[in-house]
Amino acid sequence: MTIPWAVASSATAVLQSTSRFFFTRSAILSRQPSPCSATVTMSNAGEQNFISDAAHLETIFKQKKALRSVIKRDLKSMDPTLRSQEDEAIQRIVLEAPWFKSCKGLCAYISCSALREVDTTRILSHILRSHPEDFQMRKKLFVPRVEDRNRNMRMLNISMTEDLITSSMDILEPAPVDADGNEREDVLFANEPVDLLLLPGLAFDKAGRRLGRGGGYYDTFLSRYEELAKEKNWKQPLKIALSYSVQIVDEGTIPLTPNDILVDALVSPSGVIPISPTALEICH
Repeated sequence: MTIPWAVASSATAVLQSTSRFFFTRSAILSRQPSPCSATVTMSNAGEQNFISDAAHLETIFKQKKALRSVIKRDLKSMDPTLRSQEDEAIQRIVLEAPWFKSCKGLCAYISCSALREVDTTRILSHILRSHPEDFQMRKKLFVPRVEDRNRNMRMLNISMTEDLITSSMDILEPAPVDADGNEREDVLFANEPVDLLLLPGLAFDKAGRRLGRGGGYYDTFLSRYEELAKEKNWKQPLKIALSYSVQIVDEGTIPLTPNDILVDALVSPSGVIPISPTALEICH
């Protein structure tokens, strides 16, 4: 995964390098006045804006890193009994929600206890065990498989828990091929859209901001699926994040970058928190 403070360090190195270049160039220009002074001024302004943007991005990375540390600490100190109660409450809310019952296809994460993610075991078991004889009642399920350390994550179709294997990072994910050796269907190449995306994260606010773990896997996937839905003229799926109570922070606490994707709603132990106009309409 991309490590946020490594990215911030890279941004610092780039900033220092470009600053040295701009200083040298400015010194040369000051000794050799050009008749195109307006062009030079505009160029310098552009360079200053670039430096400002890079510095701003570095600040955001630092803020995200600090917030991740706080949330990880809070999750680690969370009482196990309370965590179990919240897991049960969140999954019950999802399973009873009309938007979940009506969906035909969805992407959902496989929870990892070591990462202290909201449990999805009951939700996934319900999907995989429900109505095996009634195709009309079944939901098509896609779960994540991380391909590399460059933000490439696929969502592959599974139909049973036996389709899952343990990755090198000790996380359950789908095998790339099924028992017959056939490649699993990738949601980005599916013929039909999904209605719902159940998302993990480290922190969320009630404005829809989501703080991930720094790898950029979900934001990259969400951006790709959003573009696919636009190309296919499909309705955008409902993006719903599952959150423990300690993971919900005050609005404005989570800084945004241009690549961050907002969620439509949160499911917390106390209920559904609709955010986007779509969610306000559906999650009533």
